[in-house]
Amino acid sequence: MSQDFLLNMQEPRVDDRPMWDVVFAVYGYPALLLAHKLKVFPLLADGPHTISDICDALKIEERPAEAILTVATSLGFLTLQDERYALTPISEDYLLETSPNYFGYFWDLMIENYQVCSFQSLEKAITTNTAQVRGGKDLFNSPEEQIELLHQFTHGMHSISQPSSLVWPKLLDLSQYRLMLDIGGSSGAHSIGATLKTPNLQAIIVDFPQACEIAQEYIVQYGVQDRVKTHGANIWNDHWPSADLHFFSHTFHDWSPEKCSFLTDKSFFSLEPGGRIIINEVLYNDEKTGAFAAAAFSMIRMGWTEGKQYSGQELTEMLKNSGFVDIQVHPSFGYYSIVTGIKP
Repeated sequence: MSQDFLLNMQEPRVDDRPMWDVVFAVYGYPALLLAHKLKVFPLLADGPHTISDICDALKIEERPAEAILTVATSLGFLTLQDERYALTPISEDYLLETSPNYFGYFWDLMIENYQVCSFQSLEKAITTNTAQVRGGKDLFNSPEEQIELLHQFTHGMHSISQPSSLVWPKLLDLSQYRLMLDIGGSSGAHSIGATLKTPNLQAIIVDFPQACEIAQEYIVQYGVQDRVKTHGANIWNDHWPSADLHFFSHTFHDWSPEKCSFLTDKSFFSLEPGGRIIINEVLYNDEKTGAFAAAAFSMIRMGWTEGKQYSGQELTEMLKNSGFVDIQVHPSFGYYSIVTGIKP
């Protein structure tokens, strides 16, 4: 080692925790997916358990049990008191299948397709600018697999949509609207939430016929058959039913800016005068310096689709270019925001 190098040695200006955080995230957060797959959370729904109880029930040794339980506890999914692990409110709300806000189906989707977030897959997604789900091959290899995967995907989308679906309708006065089109609505979670929160509002879920069949199951489950209907269609090529409210969630981030602009143009021309468009997304800040959640969500898009996350400013420009006015951006629930505009 040269004398000059030794002379230039000095203490770092900041500590190295951010460097370790990257490593810890790679190994730490998957422990929650493992705890979910091993059914730790349903086990604890019966009451607090000792680590020995958990090991006996899951048929695993104490060392690995301690590893995943400590991660879950450190992140607030469990508590540990008197040597007994117990659920916290976030686990009770989101990780028990009996909860209406169950998030586990989306975690199942992540586990089933975990190869998409491997370093090799993400490297290929970045260097080739192509989605890597199913190894970059055709998403569906047979009609039977297509139906199975559609069920998995729709249940996963319902998991991440249901909680926010009960919040965003309270941010706007929707009482003047009669019919909401939930475009690309998948399970119909947002149609269900909007109609439950807004008296007299009706909704139509517009999606592929196979997705509408699954949405119908949720419509019956929530008892909103009289207010929520389905309409099987290709949202790109087919005519949309007449309505005065258009809603998009987890749609724009799947597509390029050009295709998103096509949707805002089609919405503008399809809406009745005075109608409103609402876009529900996880947004970048306008400077594109964050937030981390939106940036990480864009990495998910790299693995799964041709899309990306957008900023509120970018979606505002799309709406403005299509002819919408009175465009507003509202933080809604968790990482989500809504962007909304009016057709004059």
